[in-house]
This record gives sequence, C-alpha cells and structure tokens, in this order.
Amino acid sequence: FHDVAYKAKDRNDLLSGIDEFLDQVTVLPPGEWDPSIRIEPPKSVPSQEKRKIPVFPNGSAAMSVDPPKEDDHHAGPELQRTGRLFGGLILDIKRKAPFFLSDFKDALSLQCLASILFLYCACMSPVITFGGLLGEATEGRISAIESLFGASLTGIAYSLFAGQPLTILGSTGPVLVFEKILFKFCRDYHLSYLSLRTSIGLWTSFLCIVLVATDASSLVCYITRFTEEAFAALICIIFIYEALEKLFHLGEIYAFNMHNNLDELTSYTCVCAEPSNPSNETLELWKRKNITAYSVSWGNLTVSECKTFHGMFVGSACGPHGPYVPDVLFWCVVLFFTTFFLSSFLKQFKTKRYFPTKVRSTISDFAVFLTIVIMVAIDYLVGIPSPKLHVPEKFEPTDPSRGWIISPLGDNPWWTLLIAAVPALLCTILIFMDQQITAVIINRKEHKLKKGAGYHLDLLMVGVMLGVCSIMGLPWFVAATVLSISHVNSLKVESECSAPGEQPKFLGIREQRVTGLMIFILMGLSVFMTSVLKFIPMPVLYGVFLYMGVSSLKGIQFFDRIKLFGMPAKHQPDLIYLRYVPLWKVHVFTVVQLTCLVLLWVIKASAAAVVFPMMVLALVFVRKLMDLCFTKRELSWLDDLMPESKKKKED
Repeated sequence: FHDVAYKAKDRNDLLSGIDEFLDQVTVLPPGEWDPSIRIEPPKSVPSQEKRKIPVFPNGSAAMSVDPPKEDDHHAGPELQRTGRLFGGLILDIKRKAPFFLSDFKDALSLQCLASILFLYCACMSPVITFGGLLGEATEGRISAIESLFGASLTGIAYSLFAGQPLTILGSTGPVLVFEKILFKFCRDYHLSYLSLRTSIGLWTSFLCIVLVATDASSLVCYITRFTEEAFAALICIIFIYEALEKLFHLGEIYAFNMHNNLDELTSYTCVCAEPSNPSNETLELWKRKNITAYSVSWGNLTVSECKTFHGMFVGSACGPHGPYVPDVLFWCVVLFFTTFFLSSFLKQFKTKRYFPTKVRSTISDFAVFLTIVIMVAIDYLVGIPSPKLHVPEKFEPTDPSRGWIISPLGDNPWWTLLIAAVPALLCTILIFMDQQITAVIINRKEHKLKKGAGYHLDLLMVGVMLGVCSIMGLPWFVAATVLSISHVNSLKVESECSAPGEQPKFLGIREQRVTGLMIFILMGLSVFMTSVLKFIPMPVLYGVFLYMGVSSLKGIQFFDRIKLFGMPAKHQPDLIYLRYVPLWKVHVFTVVQLTCLVLLWVIKASAAAVVFPMMVLALVFVRKLMDLCFTKRELSWLDDLMPESKKKKED
C-alpha cells in the first residue's frame, strides 16, 4: 500500500490501493469491544501470493497467475526406468545404504518407544485373528502360531533391509480368500494342500523377483492420488466396519434377554439337556469319547461341558449359545467406546493447557498405550469376564503331522509343480498391487520424507520372504495400509518452539528402522508373554482398530471434498483447488471417486474378493478416462497428472 500511495496519479489509483489493502487485512467493526478478549489464531496463515504480485504504477495489480505448484509426488528418481536388469534395485540400494546407520541413530527418541508399544498392541490382534480364520479355513494346517511366527520373521527381515521401513506388513482379506479356494480345490481333488501352496508360493516369489529385475515398479507412477485415496479410504472404512462388526458379534456369544419381566427373574432358569435329535457329528463325538446319551448327567454339566458334549440349553434364561449374560456384552460396549474416545482425547492432549509442554507431548505420544493400560486396569478391577486376547502358549506347529519345512511336491503328482504357475500369476498381481499402493501412500510428498523411497527393494524383500514362508508353511504377509498409516502418524515431528498462539508446524516423519524391527521382535516373543497378554480385553483392541481407522481418514483430500456437498460457499474452507477449479467440477470428480469406492467395497465383500487387486488396477484406467472430462490444469489441482500428460504439457 505504501508503494501504491506514493505512485498514485489520481483518486482512482488511491482508491484501488485502499481496496487491495483492505482485502489483505482483518478489520474489526466499530463498536464496543472488550480488550481482554483474545482473538484465536488462524488454523493456517493466509496465502501471501496475491500480496507479492507486482503492482503497476497506476496502482493496478498484474494479471493473476497460478502459484507455483509443488512437484508431483511420483516425480522422484525412485520410479525412473533404467533399462538395465535390476537397474532400479541397484539404485535403491545405493540410495538407501548411506542412511542405514542413521536409521538406527534416529530412533533414539521417546516417541519411537511410544510407537513400538502402540503398534505392537495394534498388530497382535489382527495377526492372531487372521491365523484363527486361516486355521478354520484349512482345518488346522496353518493357524495362529504359524501366523505369529510368519509375521515376526517377515517383519524383522523387512524392517532391516527394505527400502521403506515405515511400512508395516500384515495379512489381507484377498489372501485369506485365495487360501480358502486353494484348500477346497485340494480337498476336492485329493491333493496335498501345503505342498501345492508351497509350489504356488515359490512361483509367486520368482515372479516378484522378475518384476524387480525388469523395473516393473516404475509403473507405480500411473497410480495417482485418485487411485491411492480411493484404496486408502476403502481400507480405513473396512477397518472401522470390522471393528464395529466384531463388537456386534459379541452379542451372539454373550446373548441378553431384550424382553425381561423383572418381576419374574426368580423363575428364570437355564439347564443343559440331552439333544433331541443328535447329528451324525454328535454321535461320532460320543463314540470317540466312549459315552452314550444315558451315561451323561446332563443337568449337572457346566456351560463349557454342555457345549463340549453338544448338549442343548433349555429354559427361559437361555440364549442361542447358552445362558443370557447381559453384563458382559454391555461392559464390552463400554470398553470399546471408552477406548476410542480416550485414545482420541489423549492424542490431542498436546494442545491442552494443563501440565508442562514436555509432559503434554509425552502423554500425546503414548496416548494409545496409556489408554490400553488404563482400560486393562479398569477391566481387572471391575472383574466382569470380558473376552480376552488368546495367544498360543507353545512354539510348535498346530498340526502335529506337519513340520517347519514343507516339500513343494510332497504326495502330489509332478505336474502340479508346473501348473502352480497359473494361480501364482494371480497371487503376484495381488501382492504387487497391495504392496505398491500402500508404499505410494506412505511415500507421498505430504509426509516430507528425506531419505527417499525404495519400491524395487521393498518388492524384493516381500517376494523373498514370501518364498521363505511358503517353504516353512507360514502365511504370506504384505504391506498393511491402515497399520502403515498409523505407524507414520505416530512418528510425526512438529515444531516445538513457536510464537505465542501460533499453530505448531509439521516438520516431517522420524524415519528409522527400529520401531518396525522391535514391533515384530516383540510379536515373535509373544508366546513367552501370555501371562501378561491374557489380561487384554478384546473390546479394547477393537476400540484401537476403530481409532486407527478414523485417524487414518484424516488428511485424505477425498473426504474433504465429500464434506463440501452440504456446505454453503461462504462456509467452505480456503482449499487451494477451490480457487482454480469450478465447484461443480470438484463435485463431479468426487462422485466418480465415490462410485469407484462403492464398487470396490461390493467386490471386496463378495466371494470375488480374490480379484480385488485387479479392480484396484482398473481405477487407473478410470482415471485415464477422466482426461476427457477435465482439463490438465484442473486435474493438476484435484489429482496428479498421468505420465503421458506431463510429457504433452512439457512439449
């Protein structure tokens, strides 16, 4: 304004300068004002780009231009195709090797300890649950102990040698569906399941190494924000849905009577009785135990004994699976939601006004672990028998007839070694897509990573360990999206010193290998910690899942755009893309993305879940078609430009 005022030649120039000045300042209206009232600082500092635009001598501003946009998050050297065999892998190793020592030194922080404790508790339950489901699907060939051992072995190797150690490995739904289909096929055609699975795993491992050798990971540059956000949003929503589903499932196990007559509580009974029409399975059980229906004193059996002998529950106080136990279910609901809200509250404790800064920061870092400790203590003191985390107590295969080394051929015909290459192609696509999309999300530019990525090295480690797990008869593990995002969020570094009232600035992520390494070492040692882990209630872990799903949704631009649908223009936040893209086009882009999300959900929830990675790949083609409806300028603000689009723009 100073320059405009001195260079103004007439009244209009001066008025234009005043108008421009008023556009850039916050003006309080005249009237009574209490000086003791403090104006809250803005969440973000307003853009100064407009103020910096050169002003002509007549006071008018130069023609507005688009502010410089940050480089695309795939523009780094990690995804450049070298044209040489294993060229990308060699560059990854050269890029990451200088940081190997610092990857351990940089972990000397209390924040890393908090991350280890939080993620250890968060990873344990899904791994054990996945093992239990796999045990049911394979009739005990692979179960919880194999799942724990496989996760620990793969996680330790990956954390030590992978290109991006911030990624956390876990089990996925499509892998479980594939295992079910394979086991059913082997049972129907009288083949050895573990041997055929080993053959498929070795082929998959070989194909992954071929992809590494040919720099196939460079294709990741076609996965733009459109695809990665749809995938990340879906996995987060599934995490939230499954946490709530597991809570509701407890209502089937711990049934309650919804139509109690309080005056007749003294007459309610529930006893065990002989089954009226015993099934063939029940008769086989009795024969195996050398008992008859008349030799069992049904009325004196406990609930667990009645279930063991396949008895039936009779009486007005009986639910489908035994006596009504309403206190357990409602106590589980209390534990579940208290865990979620307490974790969220403690995580935000850093911005509260209580205690010194260091104490607030420590409480925020240890938020989830403190919540688990508090809820375990409360559950123990209350004494209601809520379901607890069950960890295998012995380190031995679930199936006594198998060992830790599986032959790829076994009792199967020789041609199964060759035919295994066909399902291995599907497995390779499944592993590649799950691994690389999660890697893209972790490596996005918003995280301000300084040590670079290593897509080829990541895929090599996953492929090699997949082969090792196949030979040992262990489950396969690949990058887990929500766990990886939670890991990154737990290691965020913000500025400590700032002006009074100024919001802390995000500085980056504490990049190191120790947190992932310790998480999976502790997971392997869990067999020896059952005396402590048996006190953790399952609803508390479900509450942690809900917290991880909800917290991982923050920062996804897709959800910010969904909220714009019901928001009047004057209340919309100052989002950068709203300045350069018409609102109706923003809505069209969001609707297309939302439609793709719904279709992915339908496929993943159906029996066709095994082809889910192929559908994620189809999103890349959907995004390519959007070039016909949007200009490159609009897509550069809403998404990232596809590689061909960048070349045309440069030409």
